Amino acid sequence: MDYSALSKKIIAELAEVFEKLDKKSIESFVDEILKAKRIITIGVGREGLSTRAFTMRLMHLGFDVHWVWDDTTPALGKGDLLIATSGCGEIGHIHYVVEKAKSRGARVALVTGDPYKKTAPLADCILFVPASVYLGTADVVPSCQPMGNLFEQSLLITFDMIIMDLTGRTGMTKEKMEGNHRNLE
Repeated sequence: MDYSALSKKIIAELAEVFEKLDKKSIESFVDEILKAKRIITIGVGREGLSTRAFTMRLMHLGFDVHWVWDDTTPALGKGDLLIATSGCGEIGHIHYVVEKAKSRGARVALVTGDPYKKTAPLADCILFVPASVYLGTADVVPSCQPMGNLFEQSLLITFDMIIMDLTGRTGMTKEKMEGNHRNLE
């Protein structure tokens, strides 16, 4: 295996995704976060891991944010935001939770690699990450990697860029963020 060549191919794929990523949709997504009273996040598999990492950083920034399946997650309602990642755009239980959030009056921001599937019409905001995703059918950057690797990597990097943007917009400093980090280690 030529790891050097493979890493260059993966980095080229990522670069292509970020060239195609719509900056206005990122702005809309960030605006949804800034106006939310409370945020609850949901995702599954490797997408879910990227989403949980994002949830953690939002908490470090001082947002009232919770992971949907934590036992301490509060009720969601008017003025709140559900951030749902659904790479292929039609993951059954994520779709169900989106429906529930809408019925409770919350807004929904969907992050997806396929904005033409069944969950998208329910969303108030769609952040389309144009990367190859498992079971997706949209016109996205193809990948030499298996399944949804490119989408999952792009998702994590996109979320990290959004955290950097929010850090500036909220006036949060690195020191204040570190002060919000778990200190029981």
